[in-house]
Amino acid sequence: MVALKVEDMKQFTSSLFIGNLFDGFLVREAEIVTFNTFRIDGKVQRDYYTEAELEEKHIGELSRWEALKPICFALIKGKKLPGSFRIVFQLSLSRTEEFLEKRQLPVRADQISGLYMNVRYEGGSLYCVTGTSVNYFTMDKTLENEWDDAVKEFLRDNKIPYVSD
Repeated sequence: MVALKVEDMKQFTSSLFIGNLFDGFLVREAEIVTFNTFRIDGKVQRDYYTEAELEEKHIGELSRWEALKPICFALIKGKKLPGSFRIVFQLSLSRTEEFLEKRQLPVRADQISGLYMNVRYEGGSLYCVTGTSVNYFTMDKTLENEWDDAVKEFLRDNKIPYVSD
């Protein structure tokens, strides 16, 4: 786990709420504090959709950021900054498999509960905090270290300046 302090909040939040940089991520949960506290658990209510819609739109257990972004943006836009916000992004199963293959890690995707990037804005600072969750016991930190490096590369490749906290 690493905490990366984003140095250019305007650029980052523009990429987050207006651009499409984070659209491929799943949302485990989100919380936005303005005049109220708004919480989104990210879990898709499958009964809301027909089987055809679920199949056609490739809707899984969690919502994609692309679907929740307009709602979250509507909550924060205006003249006042939000008091805080927190979004827990999770890598999809297919992207987890790609990550494992690219990094040549000896772990199966079904052994990983989640690869996370937690975006936190509070007290005027914005952080990206990495996290991993596996469903087996291990002392090996290779997966965690590789995920930390992958998130750093993601930010660097997208020209988002940060410092390690």
